[in-house]
Amino acid sequence: MRLTQGTFSYLPDFTEEEIRAQVEYCLRNGWAVSIEFTDDPHPRNVYWEMWGLPMFDLKDAAGVMHELAECRKAHPNEYIRISGYNRQQGYQSTMLSFLAQRPKEEPGFFLDRMEAADRQIRYTTRSYAAQKPPGH
Repeated sequence: MRLTQGTFSYLPDFTEEEIRAQVEYCLRNGWAVSIEFTDDPHPRNVYWEMWGLPMFDLKDAAGVMHELAECRKAHPNEYIRISGYNRQQGYQSTMLSFLAQRPKEEPGFFLDRMEAADRQIRYTTRSYAAQKPPGH
């Protein structure tokens, strides 16, 4: 199952040149760039692991690309995302976030449905890798 998280999630995976172009866009706008990784990309898992500190004063995309390469070496089969953070007063928010790497096999999630009081329907997700359904 292909995860669709981030700005360009429905596009094909970016090439190195396209990743560099997005990093340069962030830097031109004065946004801090950060690299994060995880093996649990659940939509509610907002606490991905940081690869170093956010790069606030970086002016050249080569620094980000170097750190991305190092993160890929250390975590070859995990999700890696790059984010651009606008620290200007009035924004102070992530302006751009996209996946720069996916594992070779993306296990996906199950959607569990539960009926509750007053005809409410509640949903929850669980990782496919954590528990496969019977017969799979």
